Amino acid sequence: MARAKLWTKDFIVGIGLNLTMSMVFYLLMTSMAGYAVARFSAGEAAAGFASSSFVVGAVVARVLTGKYLDFIGRRKLLIITMAISVLASLAYIFAADLTLLLTLRIVHGIAFGAGNTAIMTAIQSIIPASRRGEGTGYFGTATTLSTALGPYLGVILPREFDYFMLFFASAFMSVLALICCFLIRLPVQEISDYQRRTKWHLKIGTLVDRDGLRIGSVMLLAGTAYAAALVFLAGYAAEHGVASAASLFFVAFAVASLFARLFVGRLQDTFGDNAVIFPVFVADIVGNVLLALWPTMTGIVLAGVLIGFGFGSLMPCMQAITVKSVPMSRVPVATASFFLLLDAGSGIGPVVLGFLYPFTGGNGMFLVCAGLVVVAIGVYIWVHGRRRGGRPGTEYLT
Repeated sequence: MARAKLWTKDFIVGIGLNLTMSMVFYLLMTSMAGYAVARFSAGEAAAGFASSSFVVGAVVARVLTGKYLDFIGRRKLLIITMAISVLASLAYIFAADLTLLLTLRIVHGIAFGAGNTAIMTAIQSIIPASRRGEGTGYFGTATTLSTALGPYLGVILPREFDYFMLFFASAFMSVLALICCFLIRLPVQEISDYQRRTKWHLKIGTLVDRDGLRIGSVMLLAGTAYAAALVFLAGYAAEHGVASAASLFFVAFAVASLFARLFVGRLQDTFGDNAVIFPVFVADIVGNVLLALWPTMTGIVLAGVLIGFGFGSLMPCMQAITVKSVPMSRVPVATASFFLLLDAGSGIGPVVLGFLYPFTGGNGMFLVCAGLVVVAIGVYIWVHGRRRGGRPGTEYLT
């Protein structure tokens, strides 16, 4: 029997859209705190919020987008949100005070959260069900590339030019994303009777999905551990006299993630979830332990490889599990719920770990991160692995 076709024009355009959209996120997330300090003399708390307020907006948007996505239309919402992203990227240049900057960050975050939920949901209608893990893994390579290129450009552009060039780069990426929105063709999702009946019922059950939250709870913990590397690794590496190792960590992370995604999704589709999930968890744990106990150039780069294979593979695998666990009519809400908790880990986790840092130091903090991933394994076993993580094809709702 012939395999269902995966590499269609719309799937490829979707990957391009995901890449350019994610580039905007990582370009600005790594540099906005520095900009707030340089331009407005912001204190540490305000500078931190200048970066994380974007995530606040994204979280708010995800809660409502999952419910109303199919009423608005997936392609229409993508076009609207990417147009807003273009305008917001340019508006940073004219922000005259810190309050306006923070407002723009929240608005931009809302646009990103809504648009990202839309494309993460819509791409699942393009990927054949029999190749869900494989397709989601390939689609996620765009996010992986952005985690390496975005922070790199976010540091280089302000240093070599100025922050205005950074905002122009963000606007340029947003324009490319907008072009992709016009090129992609997405199947129209029929609105179910349940969705029509509950359209204006803003109850918890209509805004979030239980299965999305169950799987998302795993990513809340694992995402917090990875966010610690995003936020604290540069300073930690500098403390140990290997400042350049931080940038090489993210390069190694990206390369390992890209390599793993060439086969991990296919293995998940063939052998089931547990066969893939447990090895990538182990790799993530070992990578964090290496960061804690071997903070040398070699140790940090090797940790990047292991965490790239681990956390880099975990996210698309968990997203595929989420989608397979719910009926298609619930995919938008489930996807939004999944990324809601991932965003929470990325935005709130570093704040909590930042309070621990003075007491534990970097070594102790990364051991805590390894412990968080161990807890994530227990959560995964409880919510999915012990009941529905085995042989594919028999365990999911359709």
